Amino acid sequence: MATDVQQKSKDESQLSDRDLRAKDIHVEQAPTVHGKRVPKPKMVDKDSRILWEYVVPVVAFHLLIPLAFIPYFFSVWGLLFLPIGNYFFTSMGIGAGYHRLLTHRGFDCPKWFEYLLATLGVCSFQDSPARWVLVHRVHHQHSDHQPDPHTPNVSGFWAHMGWLFIDNRELSTAAAFDKYCRDLMRDRYYMWLQKGQNWILVYLAHTIPFAVLGFLYGAIFEGSVAGMIQCSAQCFFWGVIMRTIYTWHVTWAINSAAHMWGYRNYETREDSRNNWLFALLTNGEGWHNNHHADPRSAKHGHRWWEVDVTYLSLVALSKIGIVSNLAMPNNSALERKSL
Repeated sequence: MATDVQQKSKDESQLSDRDLRAKDIHVEQAPTVHGKRVPKPKMVDKDSRILWEYVVPVVAFHLLIPLAFIPYFFSVWGLLFLPIGNYFFTSMGIGAGYHRLLTHRGFDCPKWFEYLLATLGVCSFQDSPARWVLVHRVHHQHSDHQPDPHTPNVSGFWAHMGWLFIDNRELSTAAAFDKYCRDLMRDRYYMWLQKGQNWILVYLAHTIPFAVLGFLYGAIFEGSVAGMIQCSAQCFFWGVIMRTIYTWHVTWAINSAAHMWGYRNYETREDSRNNWLFALLTNGEGWHNNHHADPRSAKHGHRWWEVDVTYLSLVALSKIGIVSNLAMPNNSALERKSL
């Protein structure tokens, strides 16, 4: 037995800590049970505190939605911030940065570009990179079984956003960060973002250019102080508030809708689905059954019609030398799981 342990340690020492954290994390296999109701995680109970730091901004942002129907805040050009912001902050920040790079290490890139993608993810106001990666790695390890932080087998609302508002004490410990995202916590930038909630300061700082852009637009095309203020308000409202709300819901829907509705290309041990609607809205993240069947792959669309804009962007970046070692689907393993 001692020899076996020594051999295992020797083999793992040959892998980087980064790869040990991001290798196929379906390591604790559980029975395949589809649609079975499960209780909330054990450490979500009467002693769990309400996370007001999440509740307050989420509620406040949603209370501002009616402003979109007031002429002062509405603008056709402001609507452009939704698809543009969706690409940069949802696709590249969350999809490419937080998810395919930091969680699964599906490709390599220079550190400056990794930090850029991670910072775009921070600007989506979905927690720090380390916390996001921790939760997502736990999700993959226990998908749709009780330890899963956000399975819809608890409820659809719980999977979509309810889990954000109550402290899961099991995921708040130093031991959890060390087990699931030690690779990020050893990085100075990610540690700084985590420490003292500095990631929130980064999010707040990124809102300033939107207001300034609006002032400049107003100065050029309106020519009055009142016009400048209105353009700034519109730019801030659509570029920050509405774009953040959009990013929240299409990303959260991968946890909820893409585990409830859609089709399956592969037999997996959880309820993941390929949901075409949210695949389109997230530029590829909604091909979720494909992803669960092969988590390391940077390519989530496996059929010709499964358009994955995030992956196509990574391919384009690989052509100019910024991205390398794109992890491709493991076809032999996928054939065994094919339905």
